[in-house]
Amino acid sequence: MNLQDLFGLEGRVALVTGGSRGIGKMIVEGLLAAGCARVYIVARKKEQVDATSAELGDKVIGLTGDLSQMDGIEALANELASRQDSLDILVNNAGAAWGEPFESFSEVGWHRTMDLNLKTPFFLTQKLLPLLKAAASKDRPAKVLMIASIDGMRPNPWETYPYQASKAGLIHLTRRMAAQLIRDNIVVNGIGPGAFPSDMNRAARDNQDAVEKAIPSGRVGVAEDMAAGAIYLLSRAGDYVVGTTIPIDGGVVNANIGSDDWGDPSGH
Repeated sequence: MNLQDLFGLEGRVALVTGGSRGIGKMIVEGLLAAGCARVYIVARKKEQVDATSAELGDKVIGLTGDLSQMDGIEALANELASRQDSLDILVNNAGAAWGEPFESFSEVGWHRTMDLNLKTPFFLTQKLLPLLKAAASKDRPAKVLMIASIDGMRPNPWETYPYQASKAGLIHLTRRMAAQLIRDNIVVNGIGPGAFPSDMNRAARDNQDAVEKAIPSGRVGVAEDMAAGAIYLLSRAGDYVVGTTIPIDGGVVNANIGSDDWGDPSGH
């Protein structure tokens, strides 16, 4: 065996939702470094998609769409099917957060967050199942990666109720979908990011010193941390890991002893 065989992704075709920025973009960069032949990214804002595609090169193909509704999910699946006969990798990264006081929390915030964070990964995977099955074999399974959050693994004091609930739901949905799709040689796993600086995680970006005090490893995450976790699960190295969500958080979930300083709520 050798490292290239274990961690290489040569020739694979991938789709990363929310891939134009933040954690999604970090994963796209990792997929390219590991040898993916083509990476599709999708997001709502065309200017961001175009900018990221131009920055990362010809192997990145940008698509636009709103995946919070079924018509957007179906449109993306149809567009991809018109371009590809198969899909090796699906990264369900698109997500939303919404915070309001408990007494006045809005239904619109609840639905927006739950739909994009929980409904979209399920139905997008469902609609792309024919392409995933076409790529999958016992020797080289297709891969689905769910981007959850450490906020689905333990509560925090921030009033982001549907965000935390949706990420906990996504972790269990990952298990259930994994049990179903492994029959078709499709491996489903997840990642639970901690504090990674991004537009969505402004606290980790703008108040890094304060956030790091609550992280056992003493630092926020960087692109290499996220890319490495994704590559492990999406490559041959992760073929025998099924239905698992791995926290990539510097120890916040599993190595935090009685800290009163919660720092930033989430990495996604």
